[in-house]
Amino acid sequence: MSKTVGMTGDEAVAFAAKQCDVDVVAAYPITPQTIMVEQFSRYVFDGEVKTEFVCVESEHSAMSACIGASLTGARVFTATASQGLALMHEMLYITSSLRLPVVMGVANRALSAPLNIHGDHSDMMGSRDCGWIQVYAENVQEAYDWMVQAFKIAEHPEVQLPVAVCLDGFTVTHCMEGVNVLEDEQVRAFLPPRTVLYRLDPGKPATVGAWMVPAYYMDMKHQQDDVLRRALPKIEAIGEQYGSVSGRRYGSLETYGLEDAEAALLCLGGTAGTSRAVAEKLRGQGKKVGVIKLWVYRPFPSDELAKAVRGLKALAVMDRACSFGAPYGPLGADVRSTLALEGSSPVVFNVVYGLGGRDVSPADLEALFDEALSVARTGRVERPMRFMGADD
Repeated sequence: MSKTVGMTGDEAVAFAAKQCDVDVVAAYPITPQTIMVEQFSRYVFDGEVKTEFVCVESEHSAMSACIGASLTGARVFTATASQGLALMHEMLYITSSLRLPVVMGVANRALSAPLNIHGDHSDMMGSRDCGWIQVYAENVQEAYDWMVQAFKIAEHPEVQLPVAVCLDGFTVTHCMEGVNVLEDEQVRAFLPPRTVLYRLDPGKPATVGAWMVPAYYMDMKHQQDDVLRRALPKIEAIGEQYGSVSGRRYGSLETYGLEDAEAALLCLGGTAGTSRAVAEKLRGQGKKVGVIKLWVYRPFPSDELAKAVRGLKALAVMDRACSFGAPYGPLGADVRSTLALEGSSPVVFNVVYGLGGRDVSPADLEALFDEALSVARTGRVERPMRFMGADD
């Protein structure tokens, strides 16, 4: 059973967290995330949840409070964006290193300076190596669905890692859609109470985050990397389980039109929907194009991506963030390195787009598809990485 409710992306995140019976929320408001925790605070005030809502003085404090709460065995949620995520940066590493299953909603937003409150992926890409599982939602429905799955993924006995559910600032966070939500009972059946593997207990004193000498530190980090990589099959299995409940199945990535495509675009988040619509139009004109949308960015789905691009002659990778001074954007670099390991791959080029919320129109994407088709025909790329629509 499910029902359709009109919600924005922020409201869908809050509603999903409510259904997941969260014990503790610690957060600080920041645009365009504020509504996530503001809406959840209403649930607390109205007595709809038995959650301890902690109002803190900064995002650094928010994640610090989440760490402490999670160590006691609580199910924990927080949310942030942009400069708030940057302020959390130190504590993100501690959360993942302590193997704490905290779930965080991230309203992706540009970083200052200059000041900009609109959507791009610079904030999360700046923390892409913090050891968190990272997923990107295309629309409000996916934001709701991934939030419900996120707690089950994070708390899986063989995972025990924090999860960030990312959604594009304003274009998803503030966009209202009809969302098919599960009944509370369905969510509780899918997501039982947290099974705590270890916890802080005054009756059984323990040291957490102790000093580690060089002889052991690297081994610990190797284990942390290994468990993040091994989380991918668990994410995909939980996506299948969620599909049996909701009728909407998730995995590491989703493709459109690749059965005969010669060229494709690869992207994260809300751009995938527009790209798919443009691809559908071009395929109607006989152009062999397709779209690859990554749901899971960390752990990076290398094997799944390599399978998806087989048969392609050209691939345009779209980055909504840039790595200053680097040969490619963050997503572009990950794709290039993944396909290089395969020994053979389509010709890949990288486009940085939509920074600071700059609009990307269907006409822009149609031109990019045509460019990719040209690369597929010639095998040549004039500029392996460029900024779309920016002054050269």
